[in-house]
Amino acid sequence: MQVPKLLADIGGTNARFGLELERGQIIAIATLPCNDFGSLSQAIQSYLSSVPAVAAGAIDVEDAAIAVAANIDGDKIKMTNNDWVFSTDAVRKELGLRSLVLLNDFSAMALSIPYLGDSDKLQVGGGSAQKNSAIGLVGPGTGFGVSALVPLNGEWTPLVTEGGHVNFAPSNELECQILQFAWREYPHVSVERLLSGIGLNIVYRALCELKGAPAESLTVAEIIRRALGRECEICDKTIEAFCEMLGTATANVALTIGARGGMYIGGGIVPRLGARFAQSGFRRRFEAKGRFSSYLSRIPTVLITAEYPTFQGLSAKLAAA
Repeated sequence: MQVPKLLADIGGTNARFGLELERGQIIAIATLPCNDFGSLSQAIQSYLSSVPAVAAGAIDVEDAAIAVAANIDGDKIKMTNNDWVFSTDAVRKELGLRSLVLLNDFSAMALSIPYLGDSDKLQVGGGSAQKNSAIGLVGPGTGFGVSALVPLNGEWTPLVTEGGHVNFAPSNELECQILQFAWREYPHVSVERLLSGIGLNIVYRALCELKGAPAESLTVAEIIRRALGRECEICDKTIEAFCEMLGTATANVALTIGARGGMYIGGGIVPRLGARFAQSGFRRRFEAKGRFSSYLSRIPTVLITAEYPTFQGLSAKLAAA
């Protein structure tokens, strides 16, 4: 049996695992809640000892590539949106690995973009990608990830950024009011603070207060369900405000990096909106940049619909190692 390689995508909420046999052939995929484990090593060991993983040859794993939602600077890593702190070298030794490649999660997702097929993505709005141009990536989920691919010597180089933590910039009076509501709870309101799972709830509560309605204790899933089911006007307005703010944030990244190769949207929230996203004001707001509206109108915005795109980026990184 071919010795598989371990691939892992560790976010703030979920840890996703798979075993790669040949390039891009990933099996025994599983998702585990991060809160069920006290450390990264515990989560990995739990996966590797699971029946599907053992049957796929997990006991023989020697090489691994792990994407983490964290700033990678040296051996010690602290996750941004959960409590895990770990040493890369200690994890490698504890698991008995020969090699362990660690990547920022959005850098890994960015590396997947050249390998996405037509069924793995959906263009929203107009525009056409220019060849050999920078490609941008944003993604609202537990946090808000930002990355990009830059063409260099015939290859793609991913950028590692913390762009989700720049200040949130309102574009109209309603967003100013949402920002003022958030300021009462957080002295620094970043893009991530509003364009994330937690952010969706903040926007909902802000709109409830503005309308003079009591805010229920709703999960992100419930806000989305009620909005898509047309059961709650405030939930629907929450989704609309979220999509419009995302349009502005995506355009800001596109202008900053010159993303003429396209802007991609990943993360766990937007794919759950289905057709509602394409019908929202996202693309209109993406292009609403005054003198640079024409510039942005030529840049395509593409939703990543693949279920596990980060695995493809990790696979590409291992293949190039």
